[in-house]
Amino acid sequence: MQEQPANEINDISPSSLKHIIGQKSVVAQVSVGLEAAFADGKKFDHSLLVGPPGIGKTQMASVIAQEIAAEFHEILGQSIKNAGDLNAVLLATKDRDIIHIDECHELKKEFQTSLYRAIEGRKLFIQGRASRVQTIPLADFTLLLSTTDEYQLLQPLRDRCRLLLRFQFYSAEELTALLQQRSRALGWQVDEGAFPLIAERSRGTPRLALRLLQSARRVCRSVGEKAIALDHLERACQLEGIDGLGLGPTEQEYLRILSEGNSRLNVIASRIGLPSRTVSQVTEPFLIRADLVVKDDQGKRQRTQKGREHVANSRQKAV
Repeated sequence: MQEQPANEINDISPSSLKHIIGQKSVVAQVSVGLEAAFADGKKFDHSLLVGPPGIGKTQMASVIAQEIAAEFHEILGQSIKNAGDLNAVLLATKDRDIIHIDECHELKKEFQTSLYRAIEGRKLFIQGRASRVQTIPLADFTLLLSTTDEYQLLQPLRDRCRLLLRFQFYSAEELTALLQQRSRALGWQVDEGAFPLIAERSRGTPRLALRLLQSARRVCRSVGEKAIALDHLERACQLEGIDGLGLGPTEQEYLRILSEGNSRLNVIASRIGLPSRTVSQVTEPFLIRADLVVKDDQGKRQRTQKGREHVANSRQKAV
């Protein structure tokens, strides 16, 4: 009986370093760290994984655990509400287990302090009755911390991470290779011409590339077809309002507002209908990184030549 292809993009994920595409510097660092740990018969070193969202930090943490056959404990920083939550995670570990705290910058400062004291002395300090402090020995575990903003972490905690793994945005070629690899693993039939088009729309981010591939397959299956074609991809982009550079409706509206002239952040945010902080932290970064928008000396936003050309080309295609 022929095996049916998987339906979800995340049904398949890398299980070893050799399957990871991109992030060559990080892969090299982790490879050396693993070899050293095997040679010395020790656990993997505590590590800080830094980079933008959707770039593969959580995936790498999981691969490290699989490479050393360690039990993997994963938790979100914002889910640790009190000392009991953190203590339960630390006390549940065994020697060489891996604790991965994603979005660790969301941890309160007192919990960050508890963490660096725990990994430094392998002891948990608990406030007992009559202000007496009790200490509980901890297993020799590995702590992996993932963050988009390392400077929200206390310096002593950063300093105790022996490996600093910096993740970078992917090139279009790397994203194309990743999409091809994932499609083959899933057993999906895809027009080869779709891969570079998805890569161009994915802002150098694997999570966005894989999500768009999943959207194209959804369109494909909705019309009863098995092979993902270029028209399925185009339809998926139309449904989500994504243009040729991967700009969504909010980014496109941002550029249209600037077509009326240079403007300040609060004015743009008001017209879009979003908080200024959201626009500056979510909407603007890619526009600036893609050289579509710049800020002048007075803080006003203005389109670059590339930004003007993109809007003009988009209008021509809409006619």
